[in-house]
Amino acid sequence: MSNNLLKGKKGIITGALDNKSIAWKVAEKCVEQGAEIILSNAPIALRMGTINELAEKTNAKIIACDVTNNEDVTGLIDSAKEEFGGKFDFMLHSIGMSLNVRKGRDYTDLNYDWTHKTFDISALSFHKMLQACYKADALNEWGSVLGLTYIAAQRVFPDYNEMAESKALLESIARSFGFHYGKYRNVRVNTISQSPTLTTAGSGVKGFDDFVSYAQKMSPLGNADAESCANYCISLFSDLSKMVTMQNLFHDGGFSFTGVSNEVLR
Repeated sequence: MSNNLLKGKKGIITGALDNKSIAWKVAEKCVEQGAEIILSNAPIALRMGTINELAEKTNAKIIACDVTNNEDVTGLIDSAKEEFGGKFDFMLHSIGMSLNVRKGRDYTDLNYDWTHKTFDISALSFHKMLQACYKADALNEWGSVLGLTYIAAQRVFPDYNEMAESKALLESIARSFGFHYGKYRNVRVNTISQSPTLTTAGSGVKGFDDFVSYAQKMSPLGNADAESCANYCISLFSDLSKMVTMQNLFHDGGFSFTGVSNEVLR
């Protein structure tokens, strides 16, 4: 159901791979709520996924962007401004990948070259996108930028590996850039700490099914799914949340503040 919460707004959605992706659901909801969007992902992800289906469904242009390449990032922002005919209003960072996880390296035996790459893709890319927008004055006043994160930034989940540090850095960037962008153009920058969600990317983490089961038992409301996360993103892209910035917002059914539950004790 549409309430036209984003009527007249324009934005960039990164990271949609297939219909399991949170970013995919966000893109659908944005258009449903009246927005115009541009989709972006890495060139290899564009080949592997089914983003063309989403682009057709949402009438969106796709712009390839390798976030490890600074010129690609600035090119994405410049191309978006050109496509939209000026500034835009929101942006979703839904980008993350751990080479150590993919290649089965344990946290106590990291390949540091791979770790640097993980940080670059999963966290520094957030700063790059924000900086590119800032320098190009690409976002309208009271715009909204979101990054997706996970509670492993604050608590130990052993098999989440160096992605935990990546998410902690992502959240720190949101706070720091949120201050500067707020002063500059009243732009809001926040992160959403989502429940473990059964996406193509998430399923690559060792023991991920156990994460999901444990969180479901711990959370009084149960795990938040991708669609409900998309709805939350819409509320934060909308004008209803104008004074919310520099926050890490838990969207996890209450998991983050639950010490223990009867289901886990049993």
